[in-house]
Amino acid sequence: MTTVTEADVLRDALGLLKDREQVAERLLDSSAKHSFDPDRELDWDAPYEDGKWFWPPELVSLYDTPLWKRMSEEQRILLSQHEAAALASLGIWFEIILMQLLVRHIYDKPATSAHVRYALTEIEDECRHSKMFARLIAHGGTPWYPVSRVHRNLGRLFKTISTTPGSFTATLLGEEILDWMQRLTFPDERVQPLIRGITRIHVVEEARHVRYAREELRRQMLTAPRWSQEFTRVSSGEFARVFSVAFVNPEVYTNVGLDKQEAMAQVKASGHRREVMQTGAKRLTDFLDDIGVLRGVGRRLWRSSGLLA
Repeated sequence: MTTVTEADVLRDALGLLKDREQVAERLLDSSAKHSFDPDRELDWDAPYEDGKWFWPPELVSLYDTPLWKRMSEEQRILLSQHEAAALASLGIWFEIILMQLLVRHIYDKPATSAHVRYALTEIEDECRHSKMFARLIAHGGTPWYPVSRVHRNLGRLFKTISTTPGSFTATLLGEEILDWMQRLTFPDERVQPLIRGITRIHVVEEARHVRYAREELRRQMLTAPRWSQEFTRVSSGEFARVFSVAFVNPEVYTNVGLDKQEAMAQVKASGHRREVMQTGAKRLTDFLDDIGVLRGVGRRLWRSSGLLA
């Protein structure tokens, strides 16, 4: 059970929370040593290599479905390219929301604090990531895959009404599943070198973002009013439902010559895909369970998203 102990000491099911300023100072030091400029770090002029994937095949949505087994290797690789572009598009949408949430979080906090300085540093990182993803989409000649109008408007609503703990829960949802996938991608020699380079940069820099969000969410779930904690449980569950649907844009199937309705039905029925998404979310859902987010209605919403077993 989470409890607040002495006046300035916070403890939850995971133990004592670290000092907010000390955490931020360490993250700032890491940022100074391990930040990247994708425009200079990556070879954008090198052509794609024939026969290499744009995403590990096991992470492609249709993998191991009846439709996948009928597809040629060339068509499978093309689907991986379009799904990589769709994920990059989703990442841009999500990171723009995240940057707005971070600015809101620090609006009334001391600008000279390390906590605020790190938030501004993270916003710098996210700006570079969004530009990197946009350049990847343009470089490959694939379309930009925006989320649906409904999800775009839900995102607009969420970033307007979200509480601070809700914002950090959504941050982790958007970061940790993709991070798990990218950790499988950047060492995979079957994948295009440019994609591996992009995912390597993203993994290194996102590790700091995850640490910042986890530490702050733990603090918020101890100190926020009860209504805010409950709202976080419900809103995070609903955001999980939106995220799981938006994860693959159905237009990718049309653009590689597949029947969209058939492909979507097979993805929905795929045990392999369900296992991939739940495995990718498990580290996050275990953490959220430990700190009291996955309770009541919120837990039921997370289950209906397919991300929680």
